[in-house]
Amino acid sequence: MTAECVFCEILEGRAAADIVYEDDLTAACIDPRQHNPGHVLVIPKVHVNDVRALDERTGAALMNTLVKIARAVDSAFPNEGMSVWHSIGPAAFQEVPHMHLHVHPRRLGDDLLRVYPGVPTEADAASRAMYAERVRRALGR
Repeated sequence: MTAECVFCEILEGRAAADIVYEDDLTAACIDPRQHNPGHVLVIPKVHVNDVRALDERTGAALMNTLVKIARAVDSAFPNEGMSVWHSIGPAAFQEVPHMHLHVHPRRLGDDLLRVYPGVPTEADAASRAMYAERVRRALGR
């Protein structure tokens, strides 16, 4: 836990939240901001900035909680789909520097979370191969 982190404050009972699920490693609560009813946040209890800092045990627990919450939200709220997302850093609009996953029921035409601002370009085969090799090298480090 760390000072001045709203999720740490929630987990320590120093800030109010509507907790819907909790286990030894994770918790889930209703996001105060509800574009469509049913927006839930899934968080690890350990304070880490983002997914890159998760240990494997916590990451696995977080994914298990995410699956439970996604199924519950799907059952409890009307939707024509669902978005699950995690933002890292200012370019991705991360607002709280504590790893969290959003589970958001979607409605057709709700215009929430446009993935691309326009039609994305298709990378050619040589570029894709180069990108793949860069990731493979990084995995080998």
